[in-house]
Amino acid sequence: MRIPKELEKLMFFGIFLCLDAFLYVFTLLPLRVFLAMFRFITLPCYGLRSHRGLTASDRRLLQPAQVCDMLKGVILVICYFMMHYVDYSMMYHLIRGQSVIKLYIIYNMLEVADRLISSFGQDILDALYWTATEPKERKRAHIGVIPHFFMAVLYVFLHAILIMVQATTLNVAFNSHNKSLLTIMMSNNFVEIKGSVFKKFEKNNLFQMSNSDIKERFTNYVLLLIVCLRNMEQFSWNPDHFWVLFPDVCMVVASEIAVDIVKHAFITKFNDITADVYSEYRASLAFDLVSSRQKNAYTDYSDSVSRRMGFIPLPLAVLLIRVVTSSIKVQGVLAYVCVVLFYCGLISLKVLNSIVLLGKSCQYVKEAKMEEKLFNPILTATPGKPAGKQQGTFKSTQGISTDENGSTSVTNQPVHQKENMPSLLVTSNSDQFLTTPDGEEKDISQDSSELKHRSAKKDLLEIDRFTICGNRID
Repeated sequence: MRIPKELEKLMFFGIFLCLDAFLYVFTLLPLRVFLAMFRFITLPCYGLRSHRGLTASDRRLLQPAQVCDMLKGVILVICYFMMHYVDYSMMYHLIRGQSVIKLYIIYNMLEVADRLISSFGQDILDALYWTATEPKERKRAHIGVIPHFFMAVLYVFLHAILIMVQATTLNVAFNSHNKSLLTIMMSNNFVEIKGSVFKKFEKNNLFQMSNSDIKERFTNYVLLLIVCLRNMEQFSWNPDHFWVLFPDVCMVVASEIAVDIVKHAFITKFNDITADVYSEYRASLAFDLVSSRQKNAYTDYSDSVSRRMGFIPLPLAVLLIRVVTSSIKVQGVLAYVCVVLFYCGLISLKVLNSIVLLGKSCQYVKEAKMEEKLFNPILTATPGKPAGKQQGTFKSTQGISTDENGSTSVTNQPVHQKENMPSLLVTSNSDQFLTTPDGEEKDISQDSSELKHRSAKKDLLEIDRFTICGNRID
């Protein structure tokens, strides 16, 4: 009976993490792209500075974080214009002409394809960011920046089309006369219970499933928003039609919540997992957020969420921008003033959401007693464990640095690895909180107690608040 409360706490926190990464694309990313372009254009005006005493990153025209921002912005713009060649109305009538059972099969195939292409797409984007920002003196063992860039554009475009087909199928289900398709699609959620409840789950596997459920629920909310926008446009923004859609929207959301609760309740029951594990999962997500807010963080926050949850905001943002610009016509000075005010409101919401998330994350990290792992690396091997495991973690810093759960880093380069090594080792320690067997938990606690005596204790309040706007630009 404790599962629904603990699960919804995790879901609530995770959905706001996804919302924060999603709002970043609309609010702070355009500003950061503008700053990067301004630096690129005005840098020759200051003349050539002396390169003595400067590191490789200081001699760059753009910092690695700015290069990643520019790439994201260019991909977003190109895919937005490519989406204009996709006719939403033709797709809607094409899907509506199919039989109910065929649409049910198509929707299931789209869900599977979305998970597979998300995993593949994150690797493509990581490879692009690393290729574009790696040190010039490194020997290149890849195909180059331009091929990676075209692969990334193709991925975002195809993924946006796939999500558009999902939204169109859901829209057809909402507008069907007898609601039979909507009922069948909702019953598909209960089939998910059959496929997962009777399997053996460890803590780490349940954590991955929880992250997938968070991403799926947030994506469904965005799809419902797109369906409502398209329907309201067809009825000339008549408020009465929204209340016609509202019961169906509530039914879809309620079925998602009910299925998640039942699924997790029985999984924890059959695998003897306590409800407290969800607070550990929440602390692990909070740990990722706080560690990515440090000044010398190896990963931008949006990339960390993408890797941990499989949520990639770019395709979803491209589709939402395409739907909003086609549904809402901006005409007149007053309309443009409203757009500017709406944009300012989005920025305020993003900053407020980031501040609240950062504060709650610090609280969860302190409650879980993971604060020491942020500042103190484990310098010696844990008793009973081979030192090779830590050497493997050390080697993963070459290329795109990844931890055991796949958290990526793309913005800093190996030139600075020695001075920033504590933040790198921290990343792999967050997984020990979830995957360490009971017999080894005492060893880790002993190591952490020794570290308290080795160095002065630092406070979570020392994290860099400027990284609320993304990776810091010096």
